[in-house]
Amino acid sequence: MRVVLDVVGVCLLAAVLFIVLVAFRRRWLSRDGGTFDCSLQLAQKEHGRGWALGLARYVGDELQWFRVFSLAWWPKLVVNRRQLEGISTRRPMGNEPLVTYAGHVIVDADLRDRTVHFAMTEEALTGVLAWMESAPPSTQTYL
Repeated sequence: MRVVLDVVGVCLLAAVLFIVLVAFRRRWLSRDGGTFDCSLQLAQKEHGRGWALGLARYVGDELQWFRVFSLAWWPKLVVNRRQLEGISTRRPMGNEPLVTYAGHVIVDADLRDRTVHFAMTEEALTGVLAWMESAPPSTQTYL
């Protein structure tokens, strides 16, 4: 019986430590501002499949995306402003409302070599558009 209690205690301690580390990581990523909740479709699948909850932030000419439930200190995806060729928005379809944050719109970002699908609030989308348009004149792409 004592072994079972020890195992349960270690598991609870590990869970609490994980939650504290995830919260600290999120706070550390948000330290300079320019962050927002943003889901990303990691795999090109049917609507509602392959999505991961995340956090995006602006760092200079880059939009960096991090998974929410991860301890990695580096971004899973980095999009340079110069790679963006255009974006379009749509409402979530199929199961997408169940796997993304409530009230988010789907943003299909056309990069030079592929299309990336984000889910974010309309306010965050306004920020992304402003960030795209604030590029130096020699690097701006027109939508």
